Amino acid sequence: MDVNYEYYKIFYYVAKHNSFTKAARVLGNSQPNITRAMNCLEQELHCTLFIRNNRGVRLTPEGEQLYSYVSSAMTQLRTAEAKLASGIGLEHGTISIGASETALNIYLLKHLKAFHMAYPGIRLKIYNHSTPQAVSAVENGEIDFAIVTTPTTAKSSLTEIKLESFQEILVGGKTFTALGSQVLSLSELKNYPFICLWRETMTYHFYHQLFLSHGIELTPDTEAATTDQILSLVKSELGLAFIPSKMAEDAIQKREIVALSIHETIPTREVCLVYDRQHPMSIAAQKLKNIILENREDL
Repeated sequence: MDVNYEYYKIFYYVAKHNSFTKAARVLGNSQPNITRAMNCLEQELHCTLFIRNNRGVRLTPEGEQLYSYVSSAMTQLRTAEAKLASGIGLEHGTISIGASETALNIYLLKHLKAFHMAYPGIRLKIYNHSTPQAVSAVENGEIDFAIVTTPTTAKSSLTEIKLESFQEILVGGKTFTALGSQVLSLSELKNYPFICLWRETMTYHFYHQLFLSHGIELTPDTEAATTDQILSLVKSELGLAFIPSKMAEDAIQKREIVALSIHETIPTREVCLVYDRQHPMSIAAQKLKNIILENREDL
């Protein structure tokens, strides 16, 4: 039987994602081409591999049997590729990382700087994602790993490792200096303009749940795309906001903003590494991941 082996690769991704569309995105192909290839594979094998429905596809018993062999073959091939790459060294290569903006600023940048100085020939592709976007990119095999902040949306099939804890503090512009001698409560924040990240971020979800746990509805007056924007908005006197203490330190020392006390305890959060054990990394990506893990906090 002379089957085009490219069909088996396509079959693997369709079966893995239960979708022609997702497989096309991962492979950088078009959905019609993926569908056509799977139709050809079914014709050449003389059996039906997929059951199509409005939500995607699922494997038939014959498809399940084929997938068990193809999945094993793909794992072996990727392992071979990784071993071959390890012999090349760290002079060339590319690492793709998805990072939430907060994780990038308070954690990842310092490691990227050290890594780039040690291995200047390695290209770095940094994708500025929200936490859900970064985790989804890991699931789809679009990036090597993600550096994000909790709470995450990582599925049990992915590996999530906590790297460093961080604390967020309440800050305001110089016009709120008088509040520095007071201890505010979450309920009192409704009396002041409040700034938060936009609703699709896990930071917004974190504070929405925190406020609800105290019987308060989170209703920000301003929603920003990044924590850097929040800091600029606070400096411009648009309101109060919670930001990581590390990002606020410099502005507080320069007296551009003021730190405010709050009665309720704000839970600490963590920066996490998320990756897929079933997706072999290049030697360069593996090296950077190991460096990051070697320098994590003892949480």
